[in-house]
Amino acid sequence: MYLTRARINVARPGARRLLGSPQALHAAVMSSFPSLLPADPSATPAQQGPRVLWRLDRNKPAEVFLYIVSPDRPDLTHIVEQAGWPAAAADPATPGWETRPYGPFLDRLTTGSAWAFRLTANPVHYIRRKDGEPTKRTAHVTATHQMGWLLDEARQERCGFRIIEKPQAKRLLPSGTTHSGHAHHGDRYELIVRDRRNLSFAKTHGSSNSGKAPVSLVTVTYDGHLQVTEPERMRRMLVEGLGKAKAYGCGLMTLVPLPCPSKDER
Repeated sequence: MYLTRARINVARPGARRLLGSPQALHAAVMSSFPSLLPADPSATPAQQGPRVLWRLDRNKPAEVFLYIVSPDRPDLTHIVEQAGWPAAAADPATPGWETRPYGPFLDRLTTGSAWAFRLTANPVHYIRRKDGEPTKRTAHVTATHQMGWLLDEARQERCGFRIIEKPQAKRLLPSGTTHSGHAHHGDRYELIVRDRRNLSFAKTHGSSNSGKAPVSLVTVTYDGHLQVTEPERMRRMLVEGLGKAKAYGCGLMTLVPLPCPSKDER
């Protein structure tokens, strides 16, 4: 597995086209792998093999990074030509992207280790409007419910981590309060929800999709701190992704090690 990072030149028209269309950016990312053949839509995830994950980090208006986790080393020449700095990339020492083996990093994950993380996800739940109707997948639209999606204990257990709670001295708001009849997480966890986006676009794969409703997604970015509880589950989540809409830039979590807490913070 490999982890790749490339900076996007937002001043270029090609960059604006890619940034404005998750589907176009997905196609560009998938075109980075010469040996990758189109997946069989009827195949199960296990039959399709390791997937390619990607995420956009919009840190500032002119500071946008593309992250990719992939089973093979990518060639992003075409993305640099459209949305990077092609003249600078002519120097072999600065091709316009960085790729590193992911395995050595994954091996560093141990039970109890603490990390700062970032994740862009599509937090959804399933509802039934009335008895007898099939359930429908629906996006969480409030920050409280979006935070609750990631704090779900079963989801954290499946993924091999737990979100770290803040020390009492750092909490500004009480936990356990209610809002509109729903539990509110207050200021209990090292977790924030930001960069909420409503995406809507038409599928373009072939004429058979003409006339169909567009794809609509709600995506959010989570920043926070976590502790590894099951390293193998955590490693699997990092390479397979978390949640839905992985083809559209969701599911890729990145980690940065946290310093050891002081005695006062334990």
